[in-house]
Amino acid sequence: MKAQQFILLLLCLLSAANAIAQKQIKGKVKDNAGKPIESANVNLEDAEGNIIKYTRTNKVGEYSFTVETNSSGLTIEVTCIGYKKLTITLTDLNKNYDVILENNELMLKEVKIKMPPTLKLRGDTLGYRVSDFAGNQDRSIGDVLRKMPGIDIADDGTISYNGKNISNFYIDMDNLLDDRYNIASRSIPYNAVDQVQVIQKDQPIKMLQKNNTSENVALNLVIKDEFKLHVMGVSTTGLGVPNRYEEDGTAILLSKKVKFINNITGDNIGIDPGTDIISHSSPFSGNYLLSTDAAANPPLPQNRYLFNNAGLINTNNLVNINKDLQLKSNIAYLYDMQHQQSQRVTENFLPGQTISYNEIQNNTINPQVLRAQFDFMENAADLYFKDVVLLDYRPITTTSAFINTGVPANQVLKQQTLGISNVLAYKLLFKSGNMVNLNSTVSSTNKPESLTIKPGLDSAIFNSSTPYSGLDQYVKLPTWVISTNAFMTLVKNHFTQNYTAGFDWQKQELNSQLYSVQNNGTIGLVAPNAVNGLNWMRTKLYTGGNYSYTNGRITAVLNLPLSLNLINYNDAGNSLNQSLQKLFFDPVFSFSYQTTDRNKISANYALNNNLGTINNIYEGEILHNYQQVVSNNAPLTSTTSQSVGANYEYKEATQLLFFNLMGSYNDAASNTIQSTVFSSNILQNVVLPLPNHNRSLTFGMSASKYIFPLATTVTGAINYSQHWSEFLQDNELFPSKSQTLTYKAGLIGRLVKFINWSYNMSYSTSGSKTESVATSTNSQLIQKGTLSFTTVKNVYFNISGDYLYTYRPDQPNLKYVFADMNINYRLIKLNTDIMFSVNNIASVKTFTSITLSPNSLTTGTYTIPGRIALLKATFNF
Repeated sequence: MKAQQFILLLLCLLSAANAIAQKQIKGKVKDNAGKPIESANVNLEDAEGNIIKYTRTNKVGEYSFTVETNSSGLTIEVTCIGYKKLTITLTDLNKNYDVILENNELMLKEVKIKMPPTLKLRGDTLGYRVSDFAGNQDRSIGDVLRKMPGIDIADDGTISYNGKNISNFYIDMDNLLDDRYNIASRSIPYNAVDQVQVIQKDQPIKMLQKNNTSENVALNLVIKDEFKLHVMGVSTTGLGVPNRYEEDGTAILLSKKVKFINNITGDNIGIDPGTDIISHSSPFSGNYLLSTDAAANPPLPQNRYLFNNAGLINTNNLVNINKDLQLKSNIAYLYDMQHQQSQRVTENFLPGQTISYNEIQNNTINPQVLRAQFDFMENAADLYFKDVVLLDYRPITTTSAFINTGVPANQVLKQQTLGISNVLAYKLLFKSGNMVNLNSTVSSTNKPESLTIKPGLDSAIFNSSTPYSGLDQYVKLPTWVISTNAFMTLVKNHFTQNYTAGFDWQKQELNSQLYSVQNNGTIGLVAPNAVNGLNWMRTKLYTGGNYSYTNGRITAVLNLPLSLNLINYNDAGNSLNQSLQKLFFDPVFSFSYQTTDRNKISANYALNNNLGTINNIYEGEILHNYQQVVSNNAPLTSTTSQSVGANYEYKEATQLLFFNLMGSYNDAASNTIQSTVFSSNILQNVVLPLPNHNRSLTFGMSASKYIFPLATTVTGAINYSQHWSEFLQDNELFPSKSQTLTYKAGLIGRLVKFINWSYNMSYSTSGSKTESVATSTNSQLIQKGTLSFTTVKNVYFNISGDYLYTYRPDQPNLKYVFADMNINYRLIKLNTDIMFSVNNIASVKTFTSITLSPNSLTTGTYTIPGRIALLKATFNF
């Protein structure tokens, strides 16, 4: 008993000590007439501007906070709609702080829709209120973005506005993820976001915002204050049949000073975690020389065809040291094991004959990615400095058994990319408004590759008609790059002039050997020319002027670059030693005119000269895959292209109507062409000196409209493209013409009060015509639909389906129907969803697609996962 009394006394003393160590800050909020203001927002902020506590005033305008007695540098910020914001510094914690807010009649250039949903237009920024588009079954901000007129999300997660891909994805104007933003759109809870802003002239560098000539579009999520104060996240656990699982955990903090989205995930249900770290503006391309020649992926959503077993750790952390200084790290590691079974029949149409190849492959693919990026940035009104260090390591191993036109074999392909780079940018603004700019990039990349094929194929080509054990192809291509430039910016009123000087330097070494392995184990070169030891060095010296004018409505930019290109390459083993100098003038002009707040027209013209790469001039044969041998017998490729384009944009904010019309034409002239010679099982490709032209014409139109009475967003698009080209097959030149016409339509919204629906349709026709060869045509219809029912309270039922129809004259039609369903029970008090889903209910296990190209038709048949059932729980915290 005495012990209990002692503990009680100790707790009382501790409580008293704690009360002594704290003070209560309180006060009243009134208007000019002395009337109390109810529901005013009152934030308590520290010396760095971080919100540490927040509250709202009660019916009589009162508020209160409890703070530590040793607190210092505190401020109170009071805001309320219709009143001016007021900030007070707390100098004495012992007194009350009463606040009088002044009436504020804002005369801003914005449009407010009186009926939901609302869209605000302020200058170049559109603001969508998230709550107006969200539904009962939505969880992430990505679910809501799909419903917003003018905004589109592609299957790979790429976000576009009015037909144009976004350049940045901001969270409260912080660029946490660069363009790898899939993790944000799928994991940030929609109810944490107050607004989605579309910034139509995105310019993140503060000193360049005055005379802003940017035509980029960005997205910004405005986070609600109450979600900035604590860590939130989502955790998912799922088990299914046959032998399926899904695990996902994400922790999110989106405060003013610190932001992070850190995730660990894994699954074998066909969802590729690697999409969370793909770059949407500059997707990674390995540019490898070797391949297994696997069939391309089928035209299906990835979860319909992917056999995977993958895991990803993805960390993204940002710290704002102050309003101008920022540190950021993005580190990710991906491990995956994929399986792919396919059959491909390729028909090559030549005058008087058709050459066919029938291939079957069973592949096991093991891709890995380790990527680490570290950014330091100072972005002030008169100074910009950014340094980015990037490490990229990507090993991939592919093992496959294949049958090529009746001949079975096995192959192992090993590839890796190891790259490290540093990118530095510095800008300084003088009082005169002029600027100096320095940029530098240093990078080193190595790409070793090896391809082993057993047993030996096509002995007549590779081993003097003698049976042998196999082929070994090895390639190494280390690359070093240094790029440096400086330019001066002169600003006067609406005019900006940039004068640039710089250089780019690239050094590469291509080493390759193709060996044959005899049945007795001896190894030797397949042929004297089956080896490369090519050294390549390219130096580009350039200067030029960039002139721009902007006055808010008109933006005109003229770029006049002049470059001297110096290239040297040699390969003693192939008696190759060449040097060349090329002087290029590549003018670019763009113009845009915002005729009204609703209408904008733009046009552009560009002349571009390009020289080929080391891949265009090696003369030793390289076995690219089991079916293709490539070499070159031509000077370095030189291509001159001219392009012209125009665009018209219309937006009616009050009616939530968006319209876009575009057209472009491109003409490229080249001095070399790739020749293909067909044999029984091998394609021999050689680059030859022969002038040729490639031309393309493209038109597109898209529209998006919100139908208020139906609470539904309707979209539509038409795209047409035509391409003229020339190609050389079996020593005969073929001019060809191909065209594609695509119609798209869709809607997403509410059918009745308790039923939501979505529908998307795409119909395309394509054709190819080549002289002396019959015309090929192909048509395809893809339809996707979803119905979402609210059956009883907190129970939701979804059913969805895909229908694919392919038509080709004189061939059987291809028809596929995929159906899915899920039922979701939401435990509101536990912030948990329990979901049972069945995908591919009909258990479709094979899929066939047709691909047209000039003079060829490819039919691919794929093994795809059958029916999958999954039970999972998703918990939000």
